[in-house]
Amino acid sequence: MPADARLRIAFCVTELDPGGAERALVELVTRLDPTRFDPRVYCLSGRGALVDRLDAAGIKTVLLGARSRGDLGVLFRLKAALRQYPPHVLQTWLFHANLAGRIAGWWNGIPVIASGIRVAERRSRWPLRLDRWTGALVDVHVCVSEAVREFSQSVAGLDPGKLLVIPNGVDAQRFAIAAPLDLRSLGVPTGKPVLIAVGRLDRQKGFDLLLEAIARGRPFPGDPHWVVVGEGPERKNLESKRSELGLDPQVHFVGWQQDVAGILKRGAGFVLPSRWEGMPNVVLEAMAAGLPVVATDVEGVREVVVNGETGWVVKPGDPDALALAIREMLTEYLLGGKRGAAGAERVRRHFTWDGMTAAYEVLYERLLRESGASVPRG
Repeated sequence: MPADARLRIAFCVTELDPGGAERALVELVTRLDPTRFDPRVYCLSGRGALVDRLDAAGIKTVLLGARSRGDLGVLFRLKAALRQYPPHVLQTWLFHANLAGRIAGWWNGIPVIASGIRVAERRSRWPLRLDRWTGALVDVHVCVSEAVREFSQSVAGLDPGKLLVIPNGVDAQRFAIAAPLDLRSLGVPTGKPVLIAVGRLDRQKGFDLLLEAIARGRPFPGDPHWVVVGEGPERKNLESKRSELGLDPQVHFVGWQQDVAGILKRGAGFVLPSRWEGMPNVVLEAMAAGLPVVATDVEGVREVVVNGETGWVVKPGDPDALALAIREMLTEYLLGGKRGAAGAERVRRHFTWDGMTAAYEVLYERLLRESGASVPRG
């Protein structure tokens, strides 16, 4: 297909720091068939760490420099930037980009606007109301899991006819062959099982519940250490809680780490204590690395973790249930359990970035065909 006949896809995202949703966007953009699609990324904020990956792939990235979440000027900067590159399809990603993108896209007459719903938002009702009030500007809401689709229909009140599901993927081979990291560099001694948790240190992710579970469940089989990878606004509170519970020697907050795959390959198991989710990519990554998983029964988890086969799924917000499942996981690990291998096989079969990208490619071509539109002119 000649370059000028390719479909122009504009991707609008809130930020490009290394979170799960942001990484999924980068995987999608960099894997689109370059003979059929011409993508460009618009980031509402400044330069995040993932911009380097886009630059290396030759993807044009426009940074709009929002000073805060309430910077209304970014809406007009986005509108102007989109007029310089009139796309066939505007794909938005994460709440603030969803809202700004659909308004700017409507102003510019972009033929197709697709919204990406990455989480079942339970922190506040306002995002759900704004999604619903502006839903007429959107052609389709792409949900990251069936659970998020159900939430978006039953709780957020979005039009069910506009909701569809395209799950995340993972580079299973990269995690399967990663070299285990020597965790002594992170202050973790050798000779003990290590359990891993990864995520933004935010109330949503439930790391306070994990600390409670560790305190209530100890001593655990094998006397394990715990490595928590991630940064966020709750770090100081969590470190204080760790000290209050007498867990300083065993629980290690190590910040964001470049080699997450290497850390996972050193682990005996993975724990997801979240209060709510969308589809947690860290669970896919842990499974790809061959780890059994204990996860709370939040959005997307049961679509990934098969309870009793690849891991344990427990009630959210229940430290005692979490502790019991962790105890069972450690006991099985010390006896040579097989759930990690079953999880790795499930990921290889059902959750790949190439499969996710192919689904988006089909969606974009179908939506544009159904719209009957040509490229809008600025």
